[in-house]
Amino acid sequence: MNNFFVLLPVFAFLAAMPLIAFFARRKAKGSDFITEYFIGGRSLGGFVLAMTLVATYTSVSSFVGGPGLAWDRGFGWVYFASIQVVSAFLVLGVMGKKLAVTGRKINAVTVIDVIRFRYGSEALAVLSALVLVVFFAATMVAQFVGGANLFAAAAGVSYTQGLVIFALVVAATTAIGGFRGVALTDTICALAMLLGIGVLVYALLKGGGGIVRIMEKLGENPELLRPTSGGRLSVPFLMSQWLLCGFCTMGLPQSLVRNLGYRDSRSLHRAMLYSTIVIGAMMIGMHLIGVFARAVITEVPVGQTTDAIIPSLIIGSLSPVFAGLAIVGPLAACMSTVSSLLIAASSAIIKDIYCSCRPGRGGSSSGTSIAVTLITFAIGILCLAIAFRPPSLIVWINLFAFGGLQSAFFWAFIFGLFWKRANALGAFCGMAGGTIAYCLSMVMRFSPGGLHQIVIGIAASLVLFVIGSLAGKPPGEKVNEVFFP
Repeated sequence: MNNFFVLLPVFAFLAAMPLIAFFARRKAKGSDFITEYFIGGRSLGGFVLAMTLVATYTSVSSFVGGPGLAWDRGFGWVYFASIQVVSAFLVLGVMGKKLAVTGRKINAVTVIDVIRFRYGSEALAVLSALVLVVFFAATMVAQFVGGANLFAAAAGVSYTQGLVIFALVVAATTAIGGFRGVALTDTICALAMLLGIGVLVYALLKGGGGIVRIMEKLGENPELLRPTSGGRLSVPFLMSQWLLCGFCTMGLPQSLVRNLGYRDSRSLHRAMLYSTIVIGAMMIGMHLIGVFARAVITEVPVGQTTDAIIPSLIIGSLSPVFAGLAIVGPLAACMSTVSSLLIAASSAIIKDIYCSCRPGRGGSSSGTSIAVTLITFAIGILCLAIAFRPPSLIVWINLFAFGGLQSAFFWAFIFGLFWKRANALGAFCGMAGGTIAYCLSMVMRFSPGGLHQIVIGIAASLVLFVIGSLAGKPPGEKVNEVFFP
């Protein structure tokens, strides 16, 4: 009976998502399919833009993996998480308006459309699409693993059963709804996340005996109160996170594509305010919950990793109904991230590879519509298959994918929008070289001075981009008229 009350809000949430996506798809019927499916007809208002950006950026690592590491490493990991507060402001404030204006001029539907026009290279566009799909797949696998573990903990079923149910719901919701449906469900997911945080705070205070008692218990382990966690977090590592989770988030394609879909400047300005406040509350709030959970859960459950801390807090400290409401929050984080990445990955395959190889054959044809839906669903099933053998510690998978995307795309977008001399040779060298350098340094665990490998990827990409751009031909007048009027 207890499982029934836990599952009631969870099943209600999972059942509502495909229905909302279907409603959004029907509402948009009759508009140009490609533009509508991938960027919602450029009609997002400020609140929805903010919430879909929040939901895209926050993921299962924000609700499960990150707080679990905060439980283990203390307030130093909260400092790590606080860097992310600036991410939405940078994506919208620095990149938003210029990306939106140029995107409308060239009728860009994806960020790779912008790269293709800016650099005039089909080979670069195809490379961009392939890199994007690979790193998106890694992130989606992590979300599936987190969602499956949460669902299994709530329902008392096996990991495999939880994985299949969760993955099918997410894939169906995304395939049915497209960008508009994802934006609408993302908004609901963001609100569900805030509700989940509120319930978790209640669980924490109840289980820990109040904030004073919690802090007294934390004081028994002084390492948890120190910024470097007693030497377990080096200062160079923490400082390099300003690149990985702060400044370089301006190079994340899944966030930047939101700038192609908003309605007007007023919507952008409101979204900057709303998203910064909500991301701050989520990132700092959830990681503080992770630290404070040390006063309630004193050791990792047998056979588990720190990813089990938040689910254990929920199940062990709350009544069944409240446990169900609390689990909806991290489930919403998983679902919103996967749905956003699925849309971006399918757009890379269909719009940026398939349609570009068949000029004049894309657009609103029924064949394209069917292909997009099938590809979206197929990518979801592929990630499901990989997730049957779950990797450990979700947060590291997410951070790896973040770094890979930033090494590939950061300078391509920054220089593409703000440096006239940037050209195709520079972009190709920077993207390929930065990605290879980052991945090799991760595989070899090479971190000079304790810095995160993102420093290597970004630095290599910068040097190669500049050298290539100075050696290659400058862009033509057509490009300059659009990007530098």
